[in-house]
Amino acid sequence: MFKYLRETVKAYMARDPAARSAVEVCLLYPGIKAVIDHRIAHWFYKHRLFFIARCISQHSRRRTGIEIHPGAVIGRRLVIDHGMGIVIGETAEIGDDCLIYHGVTLGGTGKDTGKRHPTIGSNVMISTGAKVLGPFRVGDNSRIAANAVVLSEVPADSTAVGIPAKIVRIAGRRVNFAGEVDQIHVSDPMAEELERLRSEIEKLKEALPSKEA
Repeated sequence: MFKYLRETVKAYMARDPAARSAVEVCLLYPGIKAVIDHRIAHWFYKHRLFFIARCISQHSRRRTGIEIHPGAVIGRRLVIDHGMGIVIGETAEIGDDCLIYHGVTLGGTGKDTGKRHPTIGSNVMISTGAKVLGPFRVGDNSRIAANAVVLSEVPADSTAVGIPAKIVRIAGRRVNFAGEVDQIHVSDPMAEELERLRSEIEKLKEALPSKEA
């Protein structure tokens, strides 16, 4: 446990420019507390002490604002930035060296049984407000943009953007549209739909006979 804690603190120090010291990260960062609580809860869960496991996870949720089901499998050096509003489901799996921002959900769609939640590869970044829903895999080294809703598999080394999410980059090559993809400059599906409707209205106006005629 102490070995995992040390390497996780180092990961926070490397990824978070606001982190001033290891002591600050250990004592004040809710993500660290949530992962430590989860390690303990997961041990009880694996030993079929489900009630105790759930008590620990629910106490951690109240304390940190991060809800991780004790059945979830989490790899090493997970960094949870801010963390408020994160939900990780029972059958979710997360690889090593991942970065998750606040408001992220690794959940199910309600249509599956057994394995219901996503499997996240290693070195994956999931940005603020993203929702990854269903029993599919997000490949290693992938990036999920802010507020994306991912409903199907994401290949390794990819960037997924939008609602529902589309793959816009694979291994650094653009797939759907030009321009750098980041957490700020993301296409707005609602704005695109409104623009399409406006264009249709203009066409209908042009097709109508004028009053002078």
